[in-house]
Amino acid sequence: MSQTENPLDPQTLTLDDFPVHDFDKLRYADTDRQGHVNNAIFSTFLESGRVNVIYNPDAPLVEEGTAFVIARLELNFHREVNWPGQVEIGTRVTRVGRSSLTLQQGVFQDLRCVATANTVIVQVDESTRRSHPFGDRAQATLEKLVAPARLA
Repeated sequence: MSQTENPLDPQTLTLDDFPVHDFDKLRYADTDRQGHVNNAIFSTFLESGRVNVIYNPDAPLVEEGTAFVIARLELNFHREVNWPGQVEIGTRVTRVGRSSLTLQQGVFQDLRCVATANTVIVQVDESTRRSHPFGDRAQATLEKLVAPARLA
């Protein structure tokens, strides 16, 4: 069974399990009729974490003429998120391929894991829209971010 087939264990997961951290402030507009943050907003939380890895100004992964696309996104909800407040997003790389990488992410509110995700993203050539191998610089950066996965 591959690592993306099992959810991360929200009972034991902490923000410290992730080398890359980000946060998003919750907006009243993020809530739905049930009074909690709408499930669609969680994709935006995950995007904040991904962008922090891909476009980090100190070590950007994206190369000229390339872009990243999501090939797979698995999102598991564990608790409601309520406004007001903020969420913290933890991100780690668990696999690096020739042109793709797998991210594991945790979303936390008040130190409690509220959602987990596994995402496969692929670097593509902007003109051909076909996968494009990582360059040496990106490969070296990604290898520094790889962390072992903790599965349920």
